[in-house]
Amino acid sequence: MPPRSRLLIVDDSPFMRRAIANLFSDDPSIEIVGEAANGLEALKAVEQLNPQVLTLDINMPIMDGLTALKHLMIRSPRPTLMVSTLTKEGSAITFDALRYGAVDFVTKPSNLPGEDLERQRQEIRHKVHLAAAMQVSAIQYIRAVPKQKRISRETPQRVVLLGAAEGGYHALLRILPQLRADFTSQTAYFVMLYAEPEHVRAFARYLDRYTAVQVVDAQDGQTVESGVCYLSSGEHYVTFLPESGGGLRLHVTPAPFPWRRGSINRLLFSAAEVLGARAIALLLTGSGEDGAEGLVEIAYAGGIVLLQDPETCFDKEMVQNALSLGEPNWLVVPCADLAATINDLVE
Repeated sequence: MPPRSRLLIVDDSPFMRRAIANLFSDDPSIEIVGEAANGLEALKAVEQLNPQVLTLDINMPIMDGLTALKHLMIRSPRPTLMVSTLTKEGSAITFDALRYGAVDFVTKPSNLPGEDLERQRQEIRHKVHLAAAMQVSAIQYIRAVPKQKRISRETPQRVVLLGAAEGGYHALLRILPQLRADFTSQTAYFVMLYAEPEHVRAFARYLDRYTAVQVVDAQDGQTVESGVCYLSSGEHYVTFLPESGGGLRLHVTPAPFPWRRGSINRLLFSAAEVLGARAIALLLTGSGEDGAEGLVEIAYAGGIVLLQDPETCFDKEMVQNALSLGEPNWLVVPCADLAATINDLVE
């Protein structure tokens, strides 16, 4: 039997600490090694108990969760899952936690009317297991600062396409702020992310503060321009429409069956047909099979294919399904090196 992953639970509520601990009482792969009631206690417990994974609340006395997270990622990084009433998709504090090094987030379990308590419990268990399997090298504190934009407004010569699902926020926060947007690259970027449309819009606004490229929510009929990154939710299908002079326009429609997860493939199929060798496709962390067939089409059309190294993914399934196709010329790159790889490819 493989060794159990060591879990430290950090929350100022004794009731919540017990509730989380009870989720793993009969789990043969997770060992609860300790609890902490605030961030300062958590940092001491990490030194003494050496946990492999943490659950971390935000709103705590003495030292809050975000402050503790920053100290942890500088001193002794390890996979950390934010579990808080404040961590909700689309909130700036959630994106801050991910930028500081958290691998993902989940809202605290609640039995309020309309809440599915058992689904919430299963989500925590599942995400703790995913976090425990991550490499420490995939985790880092991003010291991002607001950046000035350099948008050429020219027709792009290349388009970089990124597809992500579970853990995608974490990966994209490590890639997009490091992309160059100088006038010589003539590159546009497109991200398909499996998240609610309103959360993708909030993420685009958050990212735009820290990126040299302009980050916007993809809209039907938009002209594709160099120096711009377009974000879309997996609840939409996005294709490229060629225009005279080599220009491109976006066609955005609701996905007819979003739960089947085909939006990344649809985007890549269109890019292969319209862009050919001008396309660079990157598949990131997530569950399911979406994206694999689209990568094959990009490669057949002469484009470049990259995959996030599954050992650095929060959820390895989507990348592993693509790798099972056995294409020899695809580049497998750790998350920390993906931005530099993209910058080199578009030069």
